Amino acid sequence: MNKKNKEAVTYGIIGLGRFGMALALELAHSGSELLVIDHDEEKVRILRDYTENAYVLSSIDVKSLEATGIQNCDVAVVCIAEHTDVSILTTLHLVEMGIPKVISKAVSADHGKILEKLGAEVVFPERDMALRLANRLETDRVLDFVQFSEKINITKMRTPEAFVGKRVLDVNLRSRFGLNIIAIENDRTVIEVVQPEHVFSSKDVLYLAGSKDGLLKLSQWMERQ
Repeated sequence: MNKKNKEAVTYGIIGLGRFGMALALELAHSGSELLVIDHDEEKVRILRDYTENAYVLSSIDVKSLEATGIQNCDVAVVCIAEHTDVSILTTLHLVEMGIPKVISKAVSADHGKILEKLGAEVVFPERDMALRLANRLETDRVLDFVQFSEKINITKMRTPEAFVGKRVLDVNLRSRFGLNIIAIENDRTVIEVVQPEHVFSSKDVLYLAGSKDGLLKLSQWMERQ
C-alpha cells in the first residue's frame, strides 16, 4: 500500500470478525484510506468494494505483512483477539515495523497487559459496549457514554427536569457530584464555554465530564426527584 494522499490518515485492519468488519466499513464510509487483511476470502471480497488494498493471508508473518504494504499505514488495528497467541505475535510484528500507532483488541486484562508492554494501545470493545449500555440503562436521560479511564468519563444527557429554569451556578454540579459541564447543545447550537449564569432549558442536552461514581450519584439523585 502506498499513500495516495500525504495528508490523509491511512488505516490497516487485521481481522474481519464482527468488530473488525464494522470498523472497516465505518472507516470506508467516512472516506478513509484503508487496507484490510483476513484469512476468509469471502470477507475480504466484501471489502474490495471499498478498497483495492484487501488481502487474504492464510498465515500472518513478517514477510506476508510487508508484502501487503501495511507498514506504510499510519494506524494499524489488530482485531483477532480471540486467538491471543496470533494477536500478540501480530502486534509485535506491527510495532517492530515502526507503524506510528498500533491498536490491539484484547479479551482479558492479562491479554491487554501483554499488548501494552509490546507498545500497543489496547481496546476492550465488549467491555466498553457493556459499560455504555449499563450507563444508558441507569437513566433514560443518558443519550451516550464514553469511558476514557476510571476517572474520566463523558456523558451526553437530557437536562433533568429539576434543573430547568435554574442557573448553572445554582445547580453546582461540580461541588455536588464532581462533574463539569463541558458543553451544552440546544437546537443544533452548541455552547462550548458554559457561563455560570446560563439558565437551563428543557431542550438543553448536556455534555458532562467526571468520574463514573459522580455520574452514578447524579443518576441516583435524579431518580429521587
